[in-house]
Amino acid sequence: MLSVFRRLFSKQKVEETQDDLMKKFLVAGLGNIGPKYHNTRHNIGFKILDALAKEEGLIFETNKLGDLTTYKYKGRTIILLKPNTYMNLSGKAVRYWLEKEKVPIENLLVVTDDINLSFGTIRVKTKGSAGGHNGLKDIEAQLQTSKYCRFRFGVGDEFSKGRQVDYVLGEWKTEEESAMPERLEKAIALIKSFATAGTSNTMNSFNGK
Repeated sequence: MLSVFRRLFSKQKVEETQDDLMKKFLVAGLGNIGPKYHNTRHNIGFKILDALAKEEGLIFETNKLGDLTTYKYKGRTIILLKPNTYMNLSGKAVRYWLEKEKVPIENLLVVTDDINLSFGTIRVKTKGSAGGHNGLKDIEAQLQTSKYCRFRFGVGDEFSKGRQVDYVLGEWKTEEESAMPERLEKAIALIKSFATAGTSNTMNSFNGK
């Protein structure tokens, strides 16, 4: 009889653990480390996570392959990750923390810049190609799938032929800086929605806004 109770209790603990894992999320903001990249378009992933951390009084700590902090929100655990591997090797950090924290891949959100969207436009997609973005290429290679959620923040495409790298590694224009606080506020709300309302509701509420 005692062994039966033990088996039941053990099963209950496993189920509770699985339930806890479904309430755990990894939000990876992409960017390049170092002062010279701090305010560049390519670092919008870092910028959005920094804004969320500042608003909630969170402090990033350097850990393996990146800077991390954990945000508790409405019963959810949201791990914020800024990879320190540089953009082109972002996948290594994403895969490591996804596996270490046992986060389901459907609870992964990658925040990145997108030259195919006008400045400040936001769009969530559940899958898709890397679109020439080296950070997304590496994540896809490391995870062996393109079926993960990505939050694309538009940076526009106001560059001449052959100058894309200079553009994404360039700093924001004055008018973009002025509009940034409102855009960051919207981005923070999107991340919270992803963890609480689900992907479909988040896409309906925020895409194109």
